[in-house]
Amino acid sequence: MKTDALQEKLGVRFHDATLLETALTHSSRTMEEGLPKTASNERLEFLGDAFFDAVIGEDLYRRLPDEEEGVLTKKRAQIVCEESLYEAAKELGLEDVIEIGKSQKSGMGLRPSIMADAMEAIIGAVYLDQGFETCRDMVLGLFEKRTLAVLAGKIITDYKSAYQERRFKEGVTDIRYRLDREEGPDHDK
Repeated sequence: MKTDALQEKLGVRFHDATLLETALTHSSRTMEEGLPKTASNERLEFLGDAFFDAVIGEDLYRRLPDEEEGVLTKKRAQIVCEESLYEAAKELGLEDVIEIGKSQKSGMGLRPSIMADAMEAIIGAVYLDQGFETCRDMVLGLFEKRTLAVLAGKIITDYKSAYQERRFKEGVTDIRYRLDREEGPDHDK
């Protein structure tokens, strides 16, 4: 079965295999098959998003006891993001096990958002199947590399804010911006 290797990589053997199947089922697949919307991974994604946020938030809270709320929030956002989820999904090989409809198939592979959503759904499925502690341990293991990179300052996702913070530390408080140029269509500059 294709999900055996995934379960091994996750370090979790599901008691209820249907939870994992649901986590790996995109809504395009359920629509094409005429199944109810609740048969897709969207509800598990909702749950997984909440637990991912909570687990990483608690981890940062414990690791950084002297940091203020604003710093913790920024660091959490650098970990709890689509890019981070997509990277984990690629490492786990989710592209090979996600069930999508024909409308989503292309020669270029799955969109990062589909893989990130499935990763969140897996987090939700693990929570329901195994409980909070197993879910927490899995999340911390999967995202440890990203967390360490963020803590080391190696990942900057908001360059404008990083620049402003550096300039404020240097004593510059009057920062002005002017538009140099715009490229691309309105919906994707």
